[in-house]
Amino acid sequence: MVGSMGLLSAAGAKSTVEAFLSSMSASADVLAMAKVEVKLGAIPEGNNVIVKWQGKPVFIRHRTAEEIAEANSVDVNSLRDPETDDQRVKKPEWLIMLGICTHLGCVPIGEAGDFGGWFCPCHGSHYDISGRIRRGPAPLNLEIPAYEFADDETLVVG
Repeated sequence: MVGSMGLLSAAGAKSTVEAFLSSMSASADVLAMAKVEVKLGAIPEGNNVIVKWQGKPVFIRHRTAEEIAEANSVDVNSLRDPETDDQRVKKPEWLIMLGICTHLGCVPIGEAGDFGGWFCPCHGSHYDISGRIRRGPAPLNLEIPAYEFADDETLVVG
């Protein structure tokens, strides 16, 4: 009788622990938002695309050779948040960054502002073609999310 009770208690404890652990795991909709796949062939050179990842806008810019040269010509020591263009991109022609202003979390407007990059109209932050803060109250550059190139035509954000 003692052995039977021990066996039943162990089975009940196992069932309770499994139910608790399964309730702690991420749901299917959360797992689906963990990564976003983007086909880069659909983005013409010189254009922006905005995709949503984890509820945040992600700016993807297919930069021209002139824009890459402009981003590399900036004196890094003159920047508030000094980063070279090479530190911000994995492939020079593709700029991938979160579209959230580092001042108060607004969404900047693309191809606007004094530096040909992004402009946040809420408080006047200007970002250059590499997403670096150049003027205004924002303290930091636009954030670069985790991303990788699955192949030459596919970008995976997350």
